[in-house]
Amino acid sequence: MIWPWQDRSGRLSLLKAVTFAWMFAPATWLIQQVETEQFGPVPLGGMTYWSGLWATALLLLALAMTPASVILRSGAPVLVRRVIGVTALAYTIAHVIIYFALRFWDFSHIVHEMTTRISLILAAIATLGLAALGATSLDAAVRRMAKGWQTLHNMIYVICGLALIHYLLSPDIYPEQYLTSGIFFWLLGWRLLNRRALGTDARALMVLAVASCLFTALLEILWLWAYQDIPPFETLANNFNLDLGLSPAWKVLVLGLLVAAVAVIRLRALHLPPQAGRGRRAKRVG
Repeated sequence: MIWPWQDRSGRLSLLKAVTFAWMFAPATWLIQQVETEQFGPVPLGGMTYWSGLWATALLLLALAMTPASVILRSGAPVLVRRVIGVTALAYTIAHVIIYFALRFWDFSHIVHEMTTRISLILAAIATLGLAALGATSLDAAVRRMAKGWQTLHNMIYVICGLALIHYLLSPDIYPEQYLTSGIFFWLLGWRLLNRRALGTDARALMVLAVASCLFTALLEILWLWAYQDIPPFETLANNFNLDLGLSPAWKVLVLGLLVAAVAVIRLRALHLPPQAGRGRRAKRVG
């Protein structure tokens, strides 16, 4: 048996050990918030929200390991992808359990909600799908399923999309809804670029950053207009109001441009010409 902090030979991997330790940080933060009553005297509402957000963030982080590996031209990110993905499943299960507690373990009411509310129907499908991926993440399952394993695990993008729609359908307004959706759009866009041998091309990555920014802004404007009846120009103005903090669209742009900068720096560190990021499909690592 290989533990999360070991490499395939059974030796200690510092990268995997540090990553595994960091996976406890969200749980530690949640416990600290509850102990200091940051979620109020009845913390289940805040715990439900933040456990779901952390689960989604870790799922996106797991998906980001493939572009990180290609852009950095290193297999290291792929080594920790599994532990991050399994941790996302653990936080998803915790999110479900906390939701049950929030509903006072009234399963008749819970079943009614999960079969009548589209948001919870999508969440249930995503949770079951993620559980299936977690159950088949062991090396033995990979060997038994062969090519079918990759087909199954490519469903992670559908599962993540369903989780994000569930998040968007929340009755409240959270900027993280649009930030996570914008990052997901970037990840999908990067896959398309990589199929065209542009996964490490800085110019293509800059265009993707701008496109992801525009998508995030439009999603926020149109979603709040349709779902919360907030005028589009009001939302657009808020994107340029720093009193409200940096908007999700600008955060997505900054992240995307940082990735493009890293691609340039990595090319120069390897003493490769700019054309090295183009003209040939980047090696697929997962």
